Amino acid sequence: MYIDSHCHLDFDELRSQLPALLSAMRQAQVGGALCISTTLETFPAVLELAQQHPQLWATVGVHPDNEGVREPSVADLLAAAQHPRVVGIGETGLDYYRLGERSVADMEWQRERFRVHIRAARRADLPLIIHTRAAAADTLAILQEEGGFVPGADPTPHLPVARGVFHCFTESAELAQAVLELGFYISFSGIITFRNAAELREVVRQVPLERCLIETDSPYLAPAPHRGKLNTPAYVPFVAQQLAAVKGLTPEQVAQATTANFWRLFSQAGLPAELLHAA
Repeated sequence: MYIDSHCHLDFDELRSQLPALLSAMRQAQVGGALCISTTLETFPAVLELAQQHPQLWATVGVHPDNEGVREPSVADLLAAAQHPRVVGIGETGLDYYRLGERSVADMEWQRERFRVHIRAARRADLPLIIHTRAAAADTLAILQEEGGFVPGADPTPHLPVARGVFHCFTESAELAQAVLELGFYISFSGIITFRNAAELREVVRQVPLERCLIETDSPYLAPAPHRGKLNTPAYVPFVAQQLAAVKGLTPEQVAQATTANFWRLFSQAGLPAELLHAA
């Protein structure tokens, strides 16, 4: 059984065909998917999916790219996280890829938003789903400081340290090593199947299987041989196949390990009774 650890089934292009997508997941042996929140305004739709379908779970958070939306507070995130179908905080992080005419100094609003998510995740003791793009140094520095990893810098040492996953990882081997040293997981998407992703496949080779997750980030980034098409959770086995090829394993070994990793990280998700026989 496979688990898609990151998708956006609330987006219109997927939600409009949800019954067919869930059927395709079953046929592809994808036993579950984590539906990721990107704004507080759309969080109710994400939560509704998780409430209606036992093989789906939800997170709460505001994507770092989203401007002109309701800014989350720690209290907002904690209130939403009390729902039993919410199993993580995010996605959150930093994205400096599309600065345009702005400088990194102008992105303080992103950094403060990231800090809010980390604080909420520690208070709720839930995993963070972290997005970082062209912002590796700041992402790591803020996570270390706010996450309780820097001695003397943490105003709340009584709280658990931050934990979670760096999703859709496309960064350097150096960042991957730093992430692993903090105890975080690393999730790979269909990008690892792309012809021009040789360097990223080298990162895949270096990340221990026991710290890997797989995802689609659907509706985006469909893996080969479906690149350019609408992505869905049913395509996550293609990511597993590529990860297996890089590591010299079978897809079945990758499926078993990444599914176990998902349950370990997102322990609040539990295992739906109807999936117990497939785990």
